[in-house]
Amino acid sequence: MTKNTIRFHGICLAVGLMVLLLDLTCWAAPAKKRVSVMDFEFGTVQRWWDGNWDIGKGISDLLVDRLISEGTFSVIERRKLDMVLAEQNFSNSERADSSTAARVGKVLGVNAIILGSITQFGTERKDFNAAGIGGGRGGLGAGRVGTREGKAAVAVTARLIDINTGEVLASSTGRGQSSRSGLLLGGLVIGSGGFGAGSVNMNSSQFRETILGEATYAAVNDLSRQLALFGHKIPSSSSDIRGLVADVSGNSVIVNIGRAHGLEAGTTLNVLRVNRTVKDPATGKPLREMVTEVGRVRIDEADNDSSTGTIISGNGIKLGDLVRNR
Repeated sequence: MTKNTIRFHGICLAVGLMVLLLDLTCWAAPAKKRVSVMDFEFGTVQRWWDGNWDIGKGISDLLVDRLISEGTFSVIERRKLDMVLAEQNFSNSERADSSTAARVGKVLGVNAIILGSITQFGTERKDFNAAGIGGGRGGLGAGRVGTREGKAAVAVTARLIDINTGEVLASSTGRGQSSRSGLLLGGLVIGSGGFGAGSVNMNSSQFRETILGEATYAAVNDLSRQLALFGHKIPSSSSDIRGLVADVSGNSVIVNIGRAHGLEAGTTLNVLRVNRTVKDPATGKPLREMVTEVGRVRIDEADNDSSTGTIISGNGIKLGDLVRNR
């Protein structure tokens, strides 16, 4: 084999590898949609327990864990959601509203919010008697609970909310039933002061091993699988972000928009300067701004109404320049 032949084959191999890399790049997996899960409502469920057991928060936490495990969505951590809700001071009834959820979603910078409700949480028997629940010291009175046995049944419904429009993109219901009959919670200890004073850790192995825990996990898993099927309906990006440079100091920039406008740490903004404004000759109304890109800024920290960032390209950025995400 001649040197020219070897060189030719080497070039062909290099070109082939470049084509393969380009092909893999084109077929790279799209970015995950960002979602946040609000606490589930459970006002329609007949309350057969006392104390501070918030089954809505428990179900929400289980769904978050399941969504993260499946990897279909990028799920915002609970701490950020709680912080935004505290800042906005929404009531519990407002949090269940689609328009309120959309506002929360914009502050968080997510693509969609998941709202949910628990419609069944107990046994499948219609004649389940709340009097069968005992609350003696040390936890649930397992002896008296045995007066009503059966299979546990749980049903949870969730809605995917578009944060730009408040539109319900999809609604799904997950259902679960225990594979065996028995006591709802068996001998599970609920708090040191008895059932009426405590709550259940729904992430615990003790809860999962009860028939109610078995039904709950089955319902959450069913719901998570269904929500994943509707991921394609979630818009891949939030609405246009537009603001102004409020301050420049060295490479540090402050802009007059924040989480309420969809900004979050890591967002990159284009910095534009208006060269001239075209106006309607008849009315004087501005028709179009002629702009030039002068740089780019990466947001490092965002509060509700303003953000700080670092200049990553360009120079001469000044007060009053436009910032946009597209």
